Amino acid sequence: MATATQSIVVIDYNGGNLASAARAVARAAADSGIDATVTITADPESVRQADRIVLPGQGAFADCAAGLAAVPGLKPAIIDATEAGTPFLGICVGMQLMAQRGLEHAVTPGFGWISGEIARMEAPGLRLPQMGWNRLDFTPGAHPLTEGLDADAHGYFVHSYALRHGAVDELVATTDYGGAVPAIVARGNRAGTQFHVEKSQTVGLRILSNFLRWSPVREGAAA
Repeated sequence: MATATQSIVVIDYNGGNLASAARAVARAAADSGIDATVTITADPESVRQADRIVLPGQGAFADCAAGLAAVPGLKPAIIDATEAGTPFLGICVGMQLMAQRGLEHAVTPGFGWISGEIARMEAPGLRLPQMGWNRLDFTPGAHPLTEGLDADAHGYFVHSYALRHGAVDELVATTDYGGAVPAIVARGNRAGTQFHVEKSQTVGLRILSNFLRWSPVREGAAA
């Protein structure tokens, strides 16, 4: 029996890094033998019909939130699709937008899918932004997104703001930069990485492959 082709959308809202994110998703699908089409789109109906949603982002929280809001129907489509159970992956600021609010430049509401807020990092003696490779700390086997990762797995980070006051049960991985910094979060069928999976080479491709194979329980659904 033929396996249906996965429809994966990379959300286009002038949030940056779209082409490289789409290429990485397509590469992860090909390397894993997953039949998939990857489309960069701002069309709300395409988002509602997609099998997977990827939301990249770089820059300021407030700017990315405004970019989403500026495309008619786009944010409601993302909310509708994920409430219906479509797996979602936010990358960098795309992950940050999952939080309750951001404090960069102004107080800006996020999706509110995970607990906490996005605030400037406290990293005494270290430069900001955190820029470059850093080790991921996680419990092997605790979440499907980290399946197959080595204990010494590293991600590529570029950020000055990070999640704080998050919920322990929504935290999949951290990194150490003047203290523990959330690196991967997940709640129900919505997940995000603070680091750039599309720039994280084999580690990023493995996480994307895991995302494409992930069959999460929809948030709010009975287990």
